[in-house]
Amino acid sequence: MCRVFAGQDPEGYRQINRSIRIDGHSTSIQLEATFWALLDEIAENQNLTTPKFISKLYDEAIEINGAIPNFASMLRTTCALYLRGHRPGMDEQMVPKRQAA
Repeated sequence: MCRVFAGQDPEGYRQINRSIRIDGHSTSIQLEATFWALLDEIAENQNLTTPKFISKLYDEAIEINGAIPNFASMLRTTCALYLRGHRPGMDEQMVPKRQAA
């Protein structure tokens, strides 16, 4: 039924912690290896290191949304958007800023 998913290499979902400085504070982020590989790819496409990309993403998300309830989840959904073909620069004009209520 789902052999392609069920038979995947367990290395892809191994948890990896990385320490990153965000907004002047050192923090640890735990994601699966596959997500780290995708974030590395996204950062490289932006000519940034992964820590710089993540820090910039954090700053922009705070500016747009005011808060990030679960940053690790946001990083995972960033990877999903990337896999669906969304690319920085390409669709930045299409993303509306959140309106104040």
